[in-house]
Amino acid sequence: MIADPEPFLRGLFRAAVAAADPGLAVPNFLPAKPAGRVVVVGAGKASAKMAQAVEAAWGPCEGIVIVPYGGALPTEGIEIVEARHPVPDAAGEAAAGRILNLVSGLGEGDLALCLISGGGSALMAAPGEGLTLADKQAVNKALLSCGAAIDEMNCLRKHLSRIKGGRLTVAAWPARTVTLTISDVPGDDPAIIASGPTVADPTTATEARAIAARYHLALSDAVAAYLQTPAAETPDPSHPAFAAAECHLIATPQMALEAAAATARAEGVTPLILGDALEGEAAELGIVLAGIARAAVTHGHPVTGPAVLLSGGETTVTVRGGAGRGGRNSECLLSFGLHAPEGVSAIACDTDGIDGSEDNAGALWVPRVAAHKAEARKYLEAHDAYSFFEKAGGLVVSGPTHTNVNDFRAVYIPG
Repeated sequence: MIADPEPFLRGLFRAAVAAADPGLAVPNFLPAKPAGRVVVVGAGKASAKMAQAVEAAWGPCEGIVIVPYGGALPTEGIEIVEARHPVPDAAGEAAAGRILNLVSGLGEGDLALCLISGGGSALMAAPGEGLTLADKQAVNKALLSCGAAIDEMNCLRKHLSRIKGGRLTVAAWPARTVTLTISDVPGDDPAIIASGPTVADPTTATEARAIAARYHLALSDAVAAYLQTPAAETPDPSHPAFAAAECHLIATPQMALEAAAATARAEGVTPLILGDALEGEAAELGIVLAGIARAAVTHGHPVTGPAVLLSGGETTVTVRGGAGRGGRNSECLLSFGLHAPEGVSAIACDTDGIDGSEDNAGALWVPRVAAHKAEARKYLEAHDAYSFFEKAGGLVVSGPTHTNVNDFRAVYIPG
């Protein structure tokens, strides 16, 4: 029995983040440093720390890595560029163009080492020929509020880009491309992570157009026209560049959940991993998790307390009125709290340390927060979970963690 669930839940989150530390993971997957020229490129929330780990092993390197504002770390040779996420900006566009120019100068015997993690799709913005940054920004904003899943978002992004969907590998050819990837997507598919800039793309422009239609996206005339052109198609997977390319998953959501499970066992709490790829509307998943918790409390199924239900995966938030503050984890947890049985506590956080566009990683539902339950519904309906948890004292603020293995959720069932 845990006397105070808050430090226990915070400890599980710390364990999950630590399991995805790029400083520990990168050295295990680095190839032998070639005699030829080496350039290090990449983008994502974990990429600065990945770059540090590369230089710790190889010394100063030539290269460019793009991270969100506030996510830079000191490096010796690799240039760290900060750009906007989740909606791209001019800094990300300029840096993406420089990355393409850098790898295009490589030849046989050279190596492009690519460091890719979640968030890289927005950070590495290179609009297709004839498209503008404003076009990409409008599409990104529409995707973020329409309820599309991450694979659907990235399918459309790939077909509007000069760098995604394997185009970076083709640009570097005939040099060898090795990619080290930290997964933030359900299923850990490298073709989806950061829109797969170095991975052969199985999707088509026809599928991208269908996604735009499915979610009734108001595409500009330029974007709609571009999706009808051959330029919108990503490189054919049979291109020889992909035969020489390698891609290694170095950290995943499942690894983070297993680390949290080990921490729970050490505290005498039984862990049950529900899955690393739970998707859907954030508020609806909150209701499902509350239902499982109620079954555990009432019937002892699927687990008896003291126990903790662990899950990962990226939910979505479809904005239907309201202009509040809050990310998908805070919204999921607020919905959970509305439906959870008394005495159950929980945490929901993004492992990158930033939930949506606010300064919190996520939130806690513990007894002092539950005391404000009567006010929760109005905040949920306004998509204003941040304000609720700020008022109730339930925000979790970690700052950028310099890694990203998607969302982390833990529900504590007392004994």
